Amino acid sequence: MPIGAQPPGRRGTVEKPYSALNLRLILAAFGFVICAVLGILLLRSGWAVPGWLLLAWAAVAVIDMIVVQLRRRARRRTENGQDHSLFE
Repeated sequence: MPIGAQPPGRRGTVEKPYSALNLRLILAAFGFVICAVLGILLLRSGWAVPGWLLLAWAAVAVIDMIVVQLRRRARRRTENGQDHSLFE
């Protein structure tokens, strides 16, 4: 992949790149599910400290999902309801 200007036909510029909010939302949801399930399994098997750490990371993922969703709504308002693909 060449380093330089963005390929033709892409939205965004070097000064103002487009954001992958939809992808970030999916990754945060995936992180929440994995951390919550593994945290609960670790707590049930007697590993308290790693279990609580994973549950704390799951809470961080929930906060990230909320922030991303608020940014997606703000973007939709400014762009008159335009939908975006997973990577935009």
